[in-house]
Amino acid sequence: MTTIKKAKQKDIRALSKKLLTLLEDKNSQIYQENVTKFGIPEEYVKKAFAEEQLLKAVATGKATFYLALENNETIGLAQTIQQDANTVELDRIIIFPKHTRKGIGTQLLHQVLIDQEQKGVNTVIVNTGKEEIQARRFYEKNGFKQIKEATIEDPWGKKLILVTYQIHVKR
Repeated sequence: MTTIKKAKQKDIRALSKKLLTLLEDKNSQIYQENVTKFGIPEEYVKKAFAEEQLLKAVATGKATFYLALENNETIGLAQTIQQDANTVELDRIIIFPKHTRKGIGTQLLHQVLIDQEQKGVNTVIVNTGKEEIQARRFYEKNGFKQIKEATIEDPWGKKLILVTYQIHVKR
């Protein structure tokens, strides 16, 4: 049975270690779909998932990590970032290999939406690459509506077409 919980500081340390370990295998699905596909420099990825970076994000009070657990093992995560009093960005949902396509991403998303509603947030937004068909279908299936499409330059200098979705949290 999968349980969802908000990560505490000790959970963040273990999460960072697990993410970095998973990304060491250059042939893994998670590496291929998240690093190779977008041409992300390895150093950028390592820094983004480094323990100090994740702890710093939480320390600001704006980032929250949700963990999907099975038998006390982290099998997925979602991260939100508070934009303002009314808006939260769902920054990422990652489901670890061997646990995909089992509804875990949906469970994480639903917990995020419940928590945001309880906090009084009105809108949750999410950005995804235009070519990320699976991610786009996931958000559309879960009630998100596309609100814009824009070409941006990512931090490593490549152009990326980004699609922004939003959902209004029910009250």
